[in-house]
Amino acid sequence: MRELDATDLRMVRLLRQDGRMSNAKLATEVGLSQSACLRRLHNLEESGVIRGYAAIVDEGPRSDATVVIVQISLERQTEEFLRRFEAAVRKCPEVQECYLMTGLADYHLRVSAKDAADYERIHTDVLSRLPGVARIQSAFAIRSVVRAARP
Repeated sequence: MRELDATDLRMVRLLRQDGRMSNAKLATEVGLSQSACLRRLHNLEESGVIRGYAAIVDEGPRSDATVVIVQISLERQTEEFLRRFEAAVRKCPEVQECYLMTGLADYHLRVSAKDAADYERIHTDVLSRLPGVARIQSAFAIRSVVRAARP
């Protein structure tokens, strides 16, 4: 990944706040011409600094989705075990987010389930069958307090 200058950092911060910002507005905000801004934006995307764009959906109080935070510990923490686990977890549509962690658990996952019975199915049929899993600990979220893009 390349070194980011102050203009790149400002562009990234602005796009985190509004990923749908037009190039014209972004260029004005960072003090560049539209063509220079678009060139920089393409460079940020091609270098992997900006990996994609997403809509942050407010699931609201009526949402039927149950969020479960799952801590997974692997049998071993070798590069091969980590690689195999990560490749497999990327294929699980129920897993919304996955983080490699320090501390007691190797990974923290955010899993979406319809209800407790659906999570039991996910636990049994998906999570426990991921390669190298030694221990799974789950916690059901009561409600979301903050879930938005951060500048």
